[in-house]
Amino acid sequence: MEAKRIRRKAGRKESRKRTPITEAEFLARRENVKREMVVRERDNLNQIAVLEDGLLVEHYVSRHTQETAVGNVYLGKVQNVLSSMEAAFVDIGKGRNAVLYAGEVNWDAAGLNAKTGRIEEALNPGDLVLVQVTKDPIGHKGARLTSQITLAGRHLVLVPSGAMTGISRKLPEEERKRLKALLKTMIPAGYGVIVRTAAEGATEEQLRADVERLTRIWEEIETKQRKTRNGPVLLHGEPELAVRVVRDIFNEDFRSLTIQGDNAWKTISKYVRDLSPELKDRLKHWEGEDDIFAAHRIDEQLAKGFERKVWLPSGGYLIIDRTEAMTVIDVNTGRYIGAGGTLEETVTKNNLEAAEEIVRQLRLRDIGGIVVIDFVDMVIESNRDLVLRRLVECLGRDRTRHQVTEVTSLGLIQMTRKRVGQGLVEAFSTQCECCDGRGFIVHDVPVENNGQAPEDVVSHSSARRGSASGTSSKRGRSRAKSVKETNPEVRQTMAAIATAAHASEEHESSATASESHSSRTTEPKLLTSSTERPSLEKAAEEPSLERATEKPALDGAQARLELTEAETPTENTAPRRRHRRAASTGVINTDSTDADIVVSQG
Repeated sequence: MEAKRIRRKAGRKESRKRTPITEAEFLARRENVKREMVVRERDNLNQIAVLEDGLLVEHYVSRHTQETAVGNVYLGKVQNVLSSMEAAFVDIGKGRNAVLYAGEVNWDAAGLNAKTGRIEEALNPGDLVLVQVTKDPIGHKGARLTSQITLAGRHLVLVPSGAMTGISRKLPEEERKRLKALLKTMIPAGYGVIVRTAAEGATEEQLRADVERLTRIWEEIETKQRKTRNGPVLLHGEPELAVRVVRDIFNEDFRSLTIQGDNAWKTISKYVRDLSPELKDRLKHWEGEDDIFAAHRIDEQLAKGFERKVWLPSGGYLIIDRTEAMTVIDVNTGRYIGAGGTLEETVTKNNLEAAEEIVRQLRLRDIGGIVVIDFVDMVIESNRDLVLRRLVECLGRDRTRHQVTEVTSLGLIQMTRKRVGQGLVEAFSTQCECCDGRGFIVHDVPVENNGQAPEDVVSHSSARRGSASGTSSKRGRSRAKSVKETNPEVRQTMAAIATAAHASEEHESSATASESHSSRTTEPKLLTSSTERPSLEKAAEEPSLERATEKPALDGAQARLELTEAETPTENTAPRRRHRRAASTGVINTDSTDADIVVSQG
């Protein structure tokens, strides 16, 4: 609780430093961008795309059988209260318990002081509590809840507890003053409101109708709560995705809303005619046989949204890596070499272009949580401020709550973005069966230095995953053959055979005293001619012939095991040296008589 209050206090101080948006800046931001919304209904799937100047910047998807619970109001039942975690787990009828943190508890309803109260004093297992879902389950985390209920409308958000009142900072200062004066006379006592950006230009009648409709919804929720004795129960549900997106996003900034699908057209057109009749002329019904997403090249842009590397128009690129804790974005110049000037100018232009693309990727992929951006290093302080200002300006188009915190001593920009639902990649992907989502495949033996697995490793891994070797192709048979020759167990067996052969050869040589004496008084002669290589070449050629056969590796090793000696009498009395062919690797090891023969197994 104390940590959350400190963060909120710091956020309020930071927000006061922002300069208010002037009317000219507001109109310029709107008129300089061509915004369009495209809705496609196909195969029980609703997809909504937001385009800015023809580029895909936001994408929403939902199936008719998988509706989100964000915004729904439940009468939940407390299952457990953990004082050490300052949280309570609440059953809302979804199979998995949702979590309600102490910072989201309605302390006024519990009759406690928010500064000194503890969650175990406000809630007990078995209690019924009125909660609202603020975040869908993500991964192993359950849904997030709050006891501070808010009801979203077209122009404003009603806060029945009266805990907060505010106006969107994206509106110009004059419009904020006008809306504040209008709402003073129409807000019921004890209620609070949050004016949305869509309220820009709204009349007094439109605002009053929105307030009255949301007030009726809250009265219905209270009536159902008093009549309900057992939980969990759904008291109020949010509309489907298409209606929510149109309600929250579609406003006068958009030039058109094109819809493909009869059911989606009926639902959205009815909602716009009833609540925003001034925008009904911008609705278009796509009745052509061709796909609307293909006509706007949306599918092509979606495919690029899954890639790790994102190319910039000038030749630079971004690398986007997502981890459990944060998302890291690295900016590189790539093929961009500038158009004359200094290195600082080239780097600054590349970073400015990257700042715009980073914001687009954050919105398109719906990346939430902590985001760390590593721009190319700039020396001049004014250039760093220019890039940071460009990033903040582009984030002004993002309706998701975000905050650029600071620039670290290493030049990294840290920011946070609210995570509401699943991202773009999660909506279109499943976990890899080979690597279990780790992003790489782990083998039983070390791989080559170039990062590619040898053929024997690939074959061994595929066989371990259950692939049938009998139905493999020639390439598969060659891999299996390679396994026979390089398997560690086979290598050890071959080494033992070589050692036994060496011991046998030593035993035979000791039986003949004369041969033993001559071997100690001779020195090997350098073999330079073909006639002076008695059996070395033969030993080198035999393994290749044996590899062409289909005999087991052990028999081939026994057949290839050869021991050659080169003895030429000279005047010097150097110790005799032997050449031995390693059966498993083909490496010739040369060592003296008195030393132990080592057979290479690598």
